[in-house]
This record gives sequence, structure tokens and C-alpha cells, in this order.
Amino acid sequence: MGLLGNLKGRLDPAKGKVSGLAQQHGDKIQHGLDRAARAVDQRTKGKYSDRIQAGTGKAKGAMDRLAHRNDPGPDAGGTMPPAGPPPAS
Repeated sequence: MGLLGNLKGRLDPAKGKVSGLAQQHGDKIQHGLDRAARAVDQRTKGKYSDRIQAGTGKAKGAMDRLAHRNDPGPDAGGTMPPAGPPPAS
């Protein structure tokens, strides 16, 4: 097993724990992200509002993925269709 595989194997239990905490405290995390965004926006006098909102949105999306909120249900299939036809030889 290579270094990367070994590291991944050791981090899997931690990922599960973090995911559980994100599910349990998701509302508090979202509220904290909003408060931080408002504070930074006020301190910068709105100069970077669009970037702050984009960053906050990305952070919320990452938290949702970590909490598995956007996972399809068990009956949804789980495989993605191919992106397109294979290239012609």
C-alpha cells in the first residue's frame, strides 16, 4: 500500500466523525459563517461584498457536502451516466 493509500486509510475514521458533527451542528455552523461574513463585510465597508458572499456560499456548500445533505437516497441509483459517447478512433 502506498503512502497516499495509507494516509487515506488513517483519515477515514476522522472524516466520519467530522461528518457526524457537521450533521449535528449544521445550523450553528451556517449561522457562524453568516456572522463572520457580515463582520468582514462591515469592516471592509462593503468593498468586497461579492467576494465575501461567494466565499460564504462555497463554505456552506462544502459544509453541506461534508454533512452529506445533498447525497441521493439509497433508491436513487448511485451511478452517474457517462458524460458523452466515447471518442471515435
